[in-house]
Amino acid sequence: MQVTRRWVNFGAVAALTTGCVPSIGTSNRVSATDAPGMRPVPNPRYDAWVAAFRGRAAENGISQSTLSAAFRGTGFLPGVVERDRNQTEFSRTLEDYIAIVAPAEKVATGRSRLNAELGLLTEIEDRYGVSPHVVTAIWGVESNYGARRGTIPVISATSTLAFDGRRGVFFERQLMAALRILQNGDISPARMTGSWAGAMGHTQFIPTTFEAYAADFRGDGRRDIWSDDPTDALASAAAYLSRSGWQRGRPWGVEVRLPEGFDSGLAGRGARRAVSSWAGLGVRLAQGGVLPDHGPGAILIPEGVTGPAFLAFRNFDVILRYNNSINYGIGVGYLSDRLAGGGTLWGQFPPDQYGLTIDDRRALQQGLTRAGYDAGTADGVIGARTEAAIRSYQQANGLTATGTPSRGLLNRLR
Repeated sequence: MQVTRRWVNFGAVAALTTGCVPSIGTSNRVSATDAPGMRPVPNPRYDAWVAAFRGRAAENGISQSTLSAAFRGTGFLPGVVERDRNQTEFSRTLEDYIAIVAPAEKVATGRSRLNAELGLLTEIEDRYGVSPHVVTAIWGVESNYGARRGTIPVISATSTLAFDGRRGVFFERQLMAALRILQNGDISPARMTGSWAGAMGHTQFIPTTFEAYAADFRGDGRRDIWSDDPTDALASAAAYLSRSGWQRGRPWGVEVRLPEGFDSGLAGRGARRAVSSWAGLGVRLAQGGVLPDHGPGAILIPEGVTGPAFLAFRNFDVILRYNNSINYGIGVGYLSDRLAGGGTLWGQFPPDQYGLTIDDRRALQQGLTRAGYDAGTADGVIGARTEAAIRSYQQANGLTATGTPSRGLLNRLR
């Protein structure tokens, strides 16, 4: 099976229907805060929209003092509009997604952070029933354990997107919720920062999700998911999962081995069966042994029957409340298993449409960098930076400048 790869910055599109936004930065991608267009620019139409909105906000109980403080120094961000309009075009394979969200160094960092916060995470588990490994995995996927919380003013981002109108109703709700959060005293306008789509803090809650689920874990009167102290943010993630139906003490899923000739038509989230039924069809644990029974489960094969396969239980669907993406759910589940001491996947991913494995793509990136064409971190994910390096190499060596990898290019660079 050959897999078509197309490239994107993961962001808010899938997540905005559920509540949170993943931040999965990689060396091949440009972060929102580094991109052009993230500083306010004059826009009279935006100013007129804000003036009209302020009236609507006042009618909904937002005080004039809150409005004045919230909009002081804010403005129209053209880069936010560009990000929003470019989000739905592409998708990544599961292999690339896992390479981004759960490389070895991120697993090591996650284990260190988990150990450092184990006392807190155990308290959170006692209250909400979500294991420390799962909460830490979400923290890792959403903000790289707090390293990428976002620096864009949320009022500017949400007001820009509400004014732009493509999803105006949705973002006006986010803007109104952000103002209520400010009015409640959870955070100051200067500290209310986040992603280009208004996702905030360690666990990247959008404002309406913050209102509904954010936790004041220590009872100090504020729900602070922005500070260096991740207490409220981690508790909020667990509260969100708990109230979405998380089953205490049960896994998200397990990697499985499919029998020869498995009917791919039996796979998919909507095709749940009892574990005994899957076992009767010859499905086994990937590492061998009897399938654990945690209720009905679905077989997931994101890259076909030749790639890794998973048996997903109820808690997998709960993870998808964070972001309704199969890759996201498997990524969080896989990272949580690795943080708990589990190994890498047993199943092998098929080569891409260029006939290259992830090891081939890593070797290609390493070869480009050795040749003087910076391809970024050799993670095997071919993003904009690697494509630019390929194009520069091709131009300098009299080749057609396609910017795409190939077996021939890899052989030249070895």
